[in-house]
Amino acid sequence: MSFEWKERYSLNIPEIDEQHQKLFEIGHRAFEIAMLNDGYDHYDEIMDIVDELLDYTSYHFDYEEKLFEKYHYSKLLNHCNEHNFYIDKIARISGDKVDADQQKAILNILDFLSEWISNHILISDRQYANEFREKGLI
Repeated sequence: MSFEWKERYSLNIPEIDEQHQKLFEIGHRAFEIAMLNDGYDHYDEIMDIVDELLDYTSYHFDYEEKLFEKYHYSKLLNHCNEHNFYIDKIARISGDKVDADQQKAILNILDFLSEWISNHILISDRQYANEFREKGLI
């Protein structure tokens, strides 16, 4: 996955789409690091991505969850559980793991981001967007 935004990722909720595009930007930077294979130490760059992902994830999920409460989303609990799973997964990326094997760490981050996009955005997020549309909320 090259982390290029495509229209098929759009939920047609402008603020959410902008936030998701930020995820693609982070993924693109991680992809660039993974492709370097230059033998240099990229610990700081990888940890910057991990920190940014954690901050971004907290902000984005909080934003979504406020929408769920506001619009009484029927799958709020399940969706919030997914959010907690992703936050926990990012939080478990320790500096020690990155330092021990940077290439493995960045590939794991890319795997994580790919899974987030293909399973969470394209499936779970689309469900709430569809429900909001059906209710005439967006």
